[in-house]
Amino acid sequence: MNLAIFDLDNTLLDGDSDYNWGLFLSRKGIVDRLSHEAQNQQYYEDYQAGKLDIYKFTEFQFKVLKDNSRVILDQLRAEYIDTVVLPMITKKSFALVNEHKKLQDHLLIITATSSYITKPIGLLFGINDLIGTDPEEVNGEFTGKVTGIPSFREGKIKRLESWLSEKNLKITDFDKTYFYSDSKNDIPLLEKVSHPVAVNADDELMSLAKKRKWPSINLR
Repeated sequence: MNLAIFDLDNTLLDGDSDYNWGLFLSRKGIVDRLSHEAQNQQYYEDYQAGKLDIYKFTEFQFKVLKDNSRVILDQLRAEYIDTVVLPMITKKSFALVNEHKKLQDHLLIITATSSYITKPIGLLFGINDLIGTDPEEVNGEFTGKVTGIPSFREGKIKRLESWLSEKNLKITDFDKTYFYSDSKNDIPLLEKVSHPVAVNADDELMSLAKKRKWPSINLR
């Protein structure tokens, strides 16, 4: 059996679900437009530059979860996925996922984005297993804090190892392990799998992929 792991933003999605969630909340008047959009843009640029402070970012991103009831958040999330996320899904992305389904590979999404936002997105692809950065919950409501290790850079490896351990598995139990990603931030995990694939890659990842002779594809 093989394990096929997918990054989400700018990989399976033609866009960033974290960044666009912030813009959506701004348009809906849930957050202050000017200040929130400026901070959202700065964090996105930090991510692209490979210098994001994931804990500061989660504090910023999870504040809206703390400040609103779960009922309101669930309504907003449903509208966001229908109006913003669905148009980000390309035919090529669906085709890639379906190719691995036909091979009966085990499918997993690993994303730095909040699991609250991304778990329903994974289900759109028919992928039940997803590792994201988890917001802390108490009695069904969010505290604004992160729980556990954010699934970002080397944290993705740690979270994958924990996920495998929960299933009494090791990465060596799979015949092949694939990881599809667009970002230099995912190089640590790309170097861990047997079949790394650069997808819609940024310049640094593309350069490394050429050097290592990793395959490169475009899903847009």
